[in-house]
Order: sequence, then C-alpha cells, then structure tokens
Amino acid sequence: MKQILNLASAAAVLLASSAASAAPVIYFGENLAPAGGVSGAPVTARNSFLAQLSGVSTESFEGFNQSDKPSSLNFNGSAGAITASFAPSSGFICASNGCGGSGRYATDGTRYFDVSSTFTATFSTAVAAFGFYGTDIGDISGSLTVELLRASGNTMLVVPNTINAPNASLLFYGIIDQANPFTGIRFGNTAAGSDFFGFDQLTVGDVQQVVPSIPEPATWMMMLMGFGLIGAAMRRKRQNVQVSFG
Repeated sequence: MKQILNLASAAAVLLASSAASAAPVIYFGENLAPAGGVSGAPVTARNSFLAQLSGVSTESFEGFNQSDKPSSLNFNGSAGAITASFAPSSGFICASNGCGGSGRYATDGTRYFDVSSTFTATFSTAVAAFGFYGTDIGDISGSLTVELLRASGNTMLVVPNTINAPNASLLFYGIIDQANPFTGIRFGNTAAGSDFFGFDQLTVGDVQQVVPSIPEPATWMMMLMGFGLIGAAMRRKRQNVQVSFG
C-alpha cells in the first residue's frame, strides 16, 4: 500500500508541476474601423476571455460624473469584494463626445476613462484575470504597456496595438494567469502627453473565479502515466496476495 501511495503522490506532483508552469493566456483583438461601435475581433477576444471566468463583474464607469478622477473601483471576488485602488494621475472620466477629443468613446453606456499618462490599479487581494476595452490607442505613435505587479517580481507586457492606427480604433486586451496571480497593474503609454487612450469595461477575477480548463495533451499523458503506474502496482499486490494464500 505504501508503494501505491508513493506512486499516487508522484503522479500528483507531476500534475501540480504542469499546472504551476502553465504560461499566462493572453486574449487580444483589434478593429481598426469599428465606426465608433463595438464589433469584430475585440468582441470575439472578450467573449473568449469571459468564457474562462465565473462570477466576475465589470466596471463601466457609469456611476461617475464627467471629469471625476476615480480613487477606487470595486469588483466581485470569490470571497467578497475586490477593491482596486486607482491612481489615475492625470486621467479623468469622460462622457462620449464630451471631452473635446476625438476617437475615444464609451464601449458600454456613456462614460469611459480618458488618460495619457501612467496609471496604476492596486488590488486588495491578488487576482488572476484582468481585461478591458481600449479606444483610439496608437493613433499618435503610442504603444500601450501593461505591467503586472507582484511581490516576487513584476512582468512587463506590451499590448500589440497598431502604431499610427486610424482614429477611433478599438481593441480588447485580457490576461489570465492562475499560476502567478498579481496584486496590481500599471498602465504605460510610450507617447504619454500626446497620445490619449480611452478605457472601458474593466473586468477582474481572482484565482477561484477562473473556470477549470481542459488539460493539455501533455498533461493528459502525465495523468495516464500516473494512473497506469498505480494500476500496475495494484495488480502486483493482488497477485502477491493470491500467492500468499494459495
């Protein structure tokens, strides 16, 4: 029995190692001609992102007034609210077509967050998923960066938006990283001060809100190997028992 338990433990370690080494999943879609609407590849990317989550909420900024600077946002978590302390620097809430700029717009309702400089969202508990719509990103040479903040070390990601994109482009960017949850996100703009970005429909999820995915083929193989070893050990044990009492 001890041998069987050891084999089972070895199989469990193999599976845990596979899960821990899983790479983060990026969801991205861009539409360079959405005509001020929400359509095409960004919608497909967002739907795929949301399909991996359960019980999450989305912030659309509809509860804010024109020119507000939000200091905190609240999201549903698996064990209560997740608060995002929002440090927008020079960003503020806009009503669609009400900020004097062009190209940025609300993807849901009439409000969105308009910003050109760096801003950070720090979460009250570690999260594994974050996604958002972005409008008018990159039309004046700007590239959007997303830095995942962790005590173990930050990860800098560059959103693959089109540089010098047409005015009023739309994109969705989402990340799910169960193996390495993060406690904050810092948004950057390589053309800060000249290229303004619009953000809307921010979605956050913790580890428990990520829907379990179907194991990859390599993981299935390790599972089968582990179960095969356990089965072989059990057969040997039954044979030994029959011999002893024969």
